[in-house]
Amino acid sequence: MPLWRRGSPAVRPLTAEDREAALAVCRRDPVGSVLAAVQVERLGGVGLPGTELLGVFADDGGHDAGPAALCWAGANLVPVQVFGAALDELVEYVRRRGRRCSSIVGPADQVLPLWDRLAPMWSRPREIRPDQPSMVIDHAPAVVPDPGVRLARPDEVGLVLPASVAMFTEEVGYDPTVVGASYAARVAELIATQKTYVRIDDGDGGPRVVFKADVGALAVGVAQIQGVWVHPALRGRGLASAGMAAVVEAVRARLAPTVSLYVNSFNAPALATYRRVGFREIGMYATVLF
Repeated sequence: MPLWRRGSPAVRPLTAEDREAALAVCRRDPVGSVLAAVQVERLGGVGLPGTELLGVFADDGGHDAGPAALCWAGANLVPVQVFGAALDELVEYVRRRGRRCSSIVGPADQVLPLWDRLAPMWSRPREIRPDQPSMVIDHAPAVVPDPGVRLARPDEVGLVLPASVAMFTEEVGYDPTVVGASYAARVAELIATQKTYVRIDDGDGGPRVVFKADVGALAVGVAQIQGVWVHPALRGRGLASAGMAAVVEAVRARLAPTVSLYVNSFNAPALATYRRVGFREIGMYATVLF
């Protein structure tokens, strides 16, 4: 049962019974909530140890009113519609729980106030990225798709993993495989579930990935693209725009009508590529990295 407090919200982990009400919260901002919405859609299934999908409830009549806000608390801390009194309650809950996440990520107007409140209690982050444009496309791409881009096959994990590691290392600043096997398992899972798109060409040393992109999150009619990468030796040749156009076309036909992503504001080449493909900016994400 919720831990009600008169006149203010209260926080508790959600269950399968909360699924539809929680999805309604996500649908207020499908693009901003997609990372958490993936977990909402899985409510009632087998969860990962040490993770919680939190609901923030308003004291306005009881449980039947449903949560006013959400937060996925796993490897990432992802707030959804966390404003005002909901922020106060979530901060108190997370403070008691302690930091277990490697990042806080989501809409900037929720991530940054949440971090401001947690900063005095948590360790200093490695980096704060406060302005990451959130972009979407819900129509055919504006450039010709690359016909060589396709779904990666399970027998190609050995080719895709080095490209994924290179992308992560460039983006985050360290090799994710040095801290355990979870990253390699995630790469294999994305391929097995047909969420990784690649172009593989023959190089001097044999086949190599020259373009890669993943559907990192899929929920509430939105597919969020992550892990976009072009081989360094081939950058500046239009592979990214044609490759992304192919991904957009395939994902919209197969998975979701709206394709989204977020990108660092300082990454001018990426922003130009996505705009060329037809993505438009609709908001701002932020990420706090530990």
